Amino acid sequence: MTQTARVYGGSLYELAAEETLTDTIREQMLAVRDLFSENPDYLALLCEPSIAKDERAGLIETAFGERAERYLVSFLKLLCEKGILREYEGCCEEFTRRYNVDHNIAEAVVTSAVALTDAQVSALKDKLEKQSGKTVVLTQRVDPSVMAGLRVELEGRQLDGTVQGRISGISRKLADVVM
Repeated sequence: MTQTARVYGGSLYELAAEETLTDTIREQMLAVRDLFSENPDYLALLCEPSIAKDERAGLIETAFGERAERYLVSFLKLLCEKGILREYEGCCEEFTRRYNVDHNIAEAVVTSAVALTDAQVSALKDKLEKQSGKTVVLTQRVDPSVMAGLRVELEGRQLDGTVQGRISGISRKLADVVM
């Protein structure tokens, strides 16, 4: 994430917090981010310098004016006007990061060889919430190269309970003993 994204995303978060609109704007920001991701040609059109800024702002107004919070629409227009609309995803990351801090939320990613059942996901989420003291939003990834066990990333820490991770840990301990 760039410094520009941090500044702009953080500024929007501060405004949303003052207006008690963080939940609404976060939800809408993520929807717009997904729309841009699914329609890269639309984002390219909004970033096209050969199209007048006011025309691009009009496209934003047409697409989001009636559907999104006015602050978010103005934010999109500002990024477009400044020629930094491609920083939008980073702005979303910063907004979400600040939202999570203020709401005591931790994001975690669990990687396993096969998809976990709902009961397993629920049990893991409960355990991580007890361990972190935060509400955990859990994302699941399937990676067949994970032989067995789970690898969890939580707040920059990696908890590796995979067979490969355990073998690597034993190998390091043996190397330390031998050295």
